[in-house]
Amino acid sequence: MKVLIADDHELVLDTLVAFIQAAGGIEVVTAPDFDTAAARIKAEGPFDLVLLDLNMPGMNGLKGLEAAIAMDGVEQVALLTGDASRALAEQALELGAAGFVPKTLSAKSLVNAIRFMAMGEQYLPAGFMTAEEPQSKHPLAQKLTDRERQVLKGLTEGKANKEIARDLDLSEPTIKLHVKTLYRKVGASNRTQAALIAREAGLF
Repeated sequence: MKVLIADDHELVLDTLVAFIQAAGGIEVVTAPDFDTAAARIKAEGPFDLVLLDLNMPGMNGLKGLEAAIAMDGVEQVALLTGDASRALAEQALELGAAGFVPKTLSAKSLVNAIRFMAMGEQYLPAGFMTAEEPQSKHPLAQKLTDRERQVLKGLTEGKANKEIARDLDLSEPTIKLHVKTLYRKVGASNRTQAALIAREAGLF
């Protein structure tokens, strides 16, 4: 079984590869962005499964997923993500994705999910499509727009404004404005405080 994993966070990539290789029987090729992944599909395919990080450079959201599905040398394409809404999952599945793989999956579940999708099955985390959207429950979340929540998530991941801007395909000044609004809405005076408030509230 041959798998390509593309993710721009080196630590995440190294951890995933270690999990998969420890299980045995799966050859893993990696890429740090969508363009490199596409080049490796052409040069080193066919792949039984391609796992694409939803927010890495070059992905352009679900456009990258569509492009990968259309490539020769790919059997199945799935999204690798730290967060996903039910609506996004439904869109991806409609486009032909093999599934969603959360970065928080245990090693055993990750390997099982990969084998499952490589065999042509669709994978979603247990209860994902039936679970209530957690953000709608918390009063703090209700104060924020979807975009502000995305920016706040970036803060909790320790990302700089430049990185968040790149992830969301927005300008850096726009992100700065969102951050300023966030501080006021959540009652924070700096990035660290905003991230702590979000984590303590269980938003991410």
